[in-house]
Amino acid sequence: MPALSLRRATQADIPFIIETERKPGYDRTVGRFEENEHRAHLDDPNWLYLMHEGMGLALLHGVESRDGNLCLQRFIVTETSVGLGSALLPLVLNQVFLETTAHRLYLHHVEGNTKAARLYARFGFQHEGIEREAGLRPDGSRFNLINLSILRPEWAARQG
Repeated sequence: MPALSLRRATQADIPFIIETERKPGYDRTVGRFEENEHRAHLDDPNWLYLMHEGMGLALLHGVESRDGNLCLQRFIVTETSVGLGSALLPLVLNQVFLETTAHRLYLHHVEGNTKAARLYARFGFQHEGIEREAGLRPDGSRFNLINLSILRPEWAARQG
């Protein structure tokens, strides 16, 4: 079996990105950008879109951060509850820590998203706190965001 790998997304991948972001239920846990926002991000060197057509994608922001803080803005799998997150997340971590200068990869997930919480914990992300009512849904409801991160030395220690 060939090794799984990620590639940088291009403008041609926007239909796949939008389709994946708009899977049922993701509006409550993942969020979405409009096409023009994706186009601008893909042209911006501070954004990094990594993808695997069969599994999903990771949208990262802060590539040029002076302090080495990179945000996993969005982590999306093409199908939930079949192990794609467990296959995709280590690829993202490896690419981040092997191919960028990031020291800290951080993210926010929606409070109550236990699947996400378990996945991130399994791959070494540490709980940093809660941002109370920091998220806003299209229907106007607010929700808490849970902050997590993994540091380069923590990732390296997990590599053996």
